[in-house]
Amino acid sequence: MSTTETAAVASLPRINEPAPDFEAKSTQGALKLADFKGSWVVLFSHPADFTPVCSTEFIEFARRGEEFKKRGVKLVGLSVDSVPAHIAWIRSIESHFPDVKIDFPVIADLDTKVAQKYGLIHPAASETATVRAVFVIDDKGIIRALIYYPMSLGRNIDEILRAIDGLQTADANACATPANWKPGEQVIVPPPQTVADAEKRLQSDYDVTDWYFAKRTLDKS
Repeated sequence: MSTTETAAVASLPRINEPAPDFEAKSTQGALKLADFKGSWVVLFSHPADFTPVCSTEFIEFARRGEEFKKRGVKLVGLSVDSVPAHIAWIRSIESHFPDVKIDFPVIADLDTKVAQKYGLIHPAASETATVRAVFVIDDKGIIRALIYYPMSLGRNIDEILRAIDGLQTADANACATPANWKPGEQVIVPPPQTVADAEKRLQSDYDVTDWYFAKRTLDKS
């Protein structure tokens, strides 16, 4: 493994650790991750401006912007392109898609300082371009989820929103969410931690499959 590869692996952030802070130029001026403390953040990187897959992603993030805002989530884009390149690309997208308004900042990471902190340069994919990645950061600045994609695969915005819903639901209700869960569906009850509690679980009002596997319906209020 080369020195570059080793550095990229070593800097990969991990779930439930503080998101690395940074200060960078963006299409909305200088910003720091600390500026978003108190809000959830979706930090997402793309390989390059003026590319078709990335354009479709920006269009969909913009179109779904209100859904992120309703969840208290701020969107922040990033690539190694310059601020003028970002601005030109945004203007191009908005001119071709009149219903789209890209109102979130896009970081210009020319020196790759942010990319290195977040493990976004994968030499086997590209020595310079950032891979597609999504970091869900909570209102305390903690990384709660991260998803990496190859350059050829566009992201599913529905899944990113679903992940946020699941994380926020788990925080608010001390629960977990099952595979393919969507808001309004039953959630997973944490498993018992003692033999006595396991016995009680079998007698509970939960939807019990076994002592360790139970679901419940959340109050709609």
